[in-house]
Amino acid sequence: MIADGVEDEEKWLAAGIAGLQQNAFYMHRALDSNNLRDALKYSAQMLSELRTSRLSPHKYYELYMRAFDELRKLEMFFKEETRRGCSIVDLYELVQHAGNILPRLYLLCTVGSVYIKSKEAPAKDVLKDLVEMCRGIQHPVRGLFLRSYLAQVSRDKLPDIGSEYEGDADTVVDAVEFVLQNFTEMNKLWVRMQHQGPAREKEKREKERSELRDLVGKNLHVLSQVEGIDLDMYKETVLPRVLEQVVNCKDEIAQYYLMDCIIQVFPDEYHLQTLDVLLGAFPQLQPTVDIKTVLSRLMERLSNYAASSADVLPEFLQVEAFSKLNNAIGKVIEAQPDMPILGVITLYSSLLTFTLHVHPDRLDYADQVLGACVKKLSGKEKLEDKKATKQIVALLSAPLDKYNDIVTALKLSNYPRVMEYLDSETNKVMATVIIQSIMKNKTRISTADRVEALFELIKGLIKDLDDTFHDEVDEDDFKEEQNSVARLIQLLHSDDPEEMFKIICTVRKHILGGGPKRLPFTVPPLVFSSLKLVRQLQGQEENPFGEEESTTPKKIFQVLNQTVETLSNIPAPELALQLFLQCAEAANDCDLEPVAYEFFTQAYILYEEEISDSRAQVTAIHLIIGTLQRMHVFGVENRDTLTHKATGYSAKLLKKPDQCRAVYACSHLFWVDDQDNVKDGERVLLCLKRALRIANAAQQMSNAARGSAGSVTLFVEILNKYLYFFEKGNPQITVAAIQSLIELITTEMHSDSSTPDPAADAFFASTLRYMEFQKQKGGAIGEKYEPIKV
Repeated sequence: MIADGVEDEEKWLAAGIAGLQQNAFYMHRALDSNNLRDALKYSAQMLSELRTSRLSPHKYYELYMRAFDELRKLEMFFKEETRRGCSIVDLYELVQHAGNILPRLYLLCTVGSVYIKSKEAPAKDVLKDLVEMCRGIQHPVRGLFLRSYLAQVSRDKLPDIGSEYEGDADTVVDAVEFVLQNFTEMNKLWVRMQHQGPAREKEKREKERSELRDLVGKNLHVLSQVEGIDLDMYKETVLPRVLEQVVNCKDEIAQYYLMDCIIQVFPDEYHLQTLDVLLGAFPQLQPTVDIKTVLSRLMERLSNYAASSADVLPEFLQVEAFSKLNNAIGKVIEAQPDMPILGVITLYSSLLTFTLHVHPDRLDYADQVLGACVKKLSGKEKLEDKKATKQIVALLSAPLDKYNDIVTALKLSNYPRVMEYLDSETNKVMATVIIQSIMKNKTRISTADRVEALFELIKGLIKDLDDTFHDEVDEDDFKEEQNSVARLIQLLHSDDPEEMFKIICTVRKHILGGGPKRLPFTVPPLVFSSLKLVRQLQGQEENPFGEEESTTPKKIFQVLNQTVETLSNIPAPELALQLFLQCAEAANDCDLEPVAYEFFTQAYILYEEEISDSRAQVTAIHLIIGTLQRMHVFGVENRDTLTHKATGYSAKLLKKPDQCRAVYACSHLFWVDDQDNVKDGERVLLCLKRALRIANAAQQMSNAARGSAGSVTLFVEILNKYLYFFEKGNPQITVAAIQSLIELITTEMHSDSSTPDPAADAFFASTLRYMEFQKQKGGAIGEKYEPIKV
């Protein structure tokens, strides 16, 4: 059915074009022979094709444009006729003899254009006559196109100031009156289209009206181009008349489009000075009009106007723009109780952007806008509407973008209250935006109160807001979120130790509720921030007055102990062990032996009870040995206890090669260069001999299991340890011991059961080259190495 209608319409359009072209042909012939009467006859017949009611506006426009092109040629002919002595007044009378009203009016407008140019009559009189005559066409589509034609031919002939058609005093008033009258009549015709035809075709009619809206809006554009319209005339005549027509037409499509046109075509300074009048029209519009979009565009234009130059800002203050916009938004929301929450948030978002541009120094205004938003959201659950939540993110991001400083945003008391209405996912997005703003602007947050407020804002990233951790959360996204929180923790800093300690305690309070998945990301940065503070306080005397409030390393270590313990409970024992060892090293630097011993004890307990994976054990034991080797705070008894334990752990590792390497690493615990009291050559030798026995056992096991002796790498590694302690002056490491080890390795390498290992061969060759090099050095070292035969 629809297809048939489209085909019929195409046929009617083709027939109309054919008729138009045929009459245009005869008209051209008459024009060429200067036959005025025939020219008028055929032009009237040509224009009669525009009397059709069968075409949609879109198709009618095609027909109209062809007729328009022909009328331009006719107009040029009329000009030539007047030059040849034909009276324009007679011509104006003559065309009115056309039989049908529509062709008659098109011809009248065409001659009227020439009439005004001839200046034989005042432009205002001709225009008034034409605009009145056009009332004879009341069919919406035909009437709209006729008046559009009138607007088109007259736009450069208005009696404007500075125009060649300018007449006596008040000439601009006549120009304005003409355009306003044409606009009013066109709008009435446009609105009337909505009420013609059956209700089932409502959507089709609305689409057709949408196609024709620019014909109506063009009048407002013409008005905005009239030079003679100053602010007073705009305020007293133009705007009230246009708004009266907009409000009275009571048509949703017309009201939305025309309000938008007013905002877009007239100058910003006019809008500012007539804000009362313009805003007063909004509550009078139909409830279904999309006021939020129009108002938002108005505020956007005013914001851009304010941003364009600092000189215009006093004008905004003078007219109290903020309070007027704020009141208008309140009235619009009140007048439309069914307005969706998205509309409300969009309006307040635009108002906040306006406020930040125009009154950046008035935080109370920004807070007032957020407060109004909270008031409207109160009583509602978390927002489910994706578009509304997106708009809230835009609302909350605006202060960050403007001030580039979260500290300023934290002063807005209603800021966190708005965030509460976001669902957990959007809350995370907003929290990420806040953290990125801090990173980008390197914002310094240096008081515990501000940290408290900040962590309230980003709590969506720090803990599960709905008490469950969703399995569907993307692992990479989660890691990225938590890494951003970790970076944020590292940024928090105060030069005052007392305040910094308060910040640490505040952060700790927030992150400890983050659950087992988050703690491995958030605890380490907190620990290192605390250790940074410890280094800052290092060497500080205890408070002479014994005040408990003062921050001391000991106090920080107590907090650290409890914090790292949470990791061992979730469990993340490997990470907890590393952090305990870091704390032990810091306590060592502060000369706090009991504290360092306690941290080592905790690390050892974790190793014994929680770490069962063999690889993790290897990593952990090397960390323990490395940290313990650097400790200087322990007395003989404590050091012996810890060293004995470490050696015992090393010998109990699962794999023989791992055992061997851990045991020879323990040799460093008995010989420390810068500690004279830790130079026990015998125990070093015992460790190395034990490592050799384990390496030998590893060789035998390999032989039994695989039928080959395996690599000699372990022996070469032990040889390197022998050489290290030999150079350091350990009397127990003798030339004979080194010599026998070299011979052992050489024998093993050449035995039939050994497996070829190029890496081990290269390692051994490199070690031998080093010994040769030391020999050739001469001096004390050269003498030491001289007896060794390589």
